[in-house]
Amino acid sequence: MDPRPAPLTSSDLGRSPLALLVDRDVDTRKMYAEYLRLSVCDIDEADDGREALAMAIAHHPDVIITETRLPGINGFDLCRLLREDESTRGIPIVFVTGDAFATDVKRAETAGADSVLVKPCLPERLANEIRRLLHDSRHLREQARAVRDKISDQMSRSEGVLNHSRGRFRRTLLNRAHNRRDTLDPPAAPPALTCPACDHPLTYVRSHIGGVNEHHAEQWDYYDCGAGCGTFQYRQRTRKLRRIADRPVD
Repeated sequence: MDPRPAPLTSSDLGRSPLALLVDRDVDTRKMYAEYLRLSVCDIDEADDGREALAMAIAHHPDVIITETRLPGINGFDLCRLLREDESTRGIPIVFVTGDAFATDVKRAETAGADSVLVKPCLPERLANEIRRLLHDSRHLREQARAVRDKISDQMSRSEGVLNHSRGRFRRTLLNRAHNRRDTLDPPAAPPALTCPACDHPLTYVRSHIGGVNEHHAEQWDYYDCGAGCGTFQYRQRTRKLRRIADRPVD
C-alpha cells in the first residue's frame, strides 16, 4: 500500500493548495512540510507571528497551520488579527498545539480557529484535517460567514453612532493604516543577484511592500532566472533568497 496520503486538491482552486505552516520549532516545521509536500500541497513557512501575518496578507494561502506559542505575535492574536482583516478572514486556520487544557482549546476556538489538534499530532492526522477543510462546501462556508456578518452588523448598529464609527475604524485598521502594494520603485534598492542554481544573473521583476504596519514594513523583491531555473524571492530584512516553486510572479 502507498504510504502517502491522497493529494490535497480542491475543485474550487484548480491548482495545488498553498499552506502556510507557522511554528518556531524547525524540526516540527520540517516534519510537517515534507509530508504535506508529498500530498501535492505547496508550503510557505514562518517561524514567528509577525512574519506569518505579513505572509498571509501578501500570499493569501488556502489554509494556515499554526502553533499557539509564537514569538512576535502569539497564535491566538495571529488568528484574531487574520479574522479581523477582510482579505484573510475566510482562510481556514488549524491550531497544532502542545496546550492540551480545555481552556486553551476554547481560547483557540474563540479566536477563530476552524480546528484544534493537540500534540503529539502525526502528519497523517494533520493532512486529513487539512483535506477535510479544503473539501468543505464553499456554499456552506459562505452561508455561515454571511450569518456571522449579519449578526455583527446588527450588534454594531445597536451601539449607536459613536460606537459604530469606532467599530469601522477597528475593522479597517489593518487594511488602510499601512499602504501594502506592489511597486517597481521600492524604498530599498533591489540588489544585483545571481541564480543559486546556475550562477546566471537574475532579472529583477517587481517588489512587494508589506508587513504588519508602517512601523514594521517589509520588502520582498522578485526575480526571474533567464536560464529557466524559475522565479526567486529575496527578503530584504533577512537577506535571504529562495526559489518559489510553481508560483511565478504575475
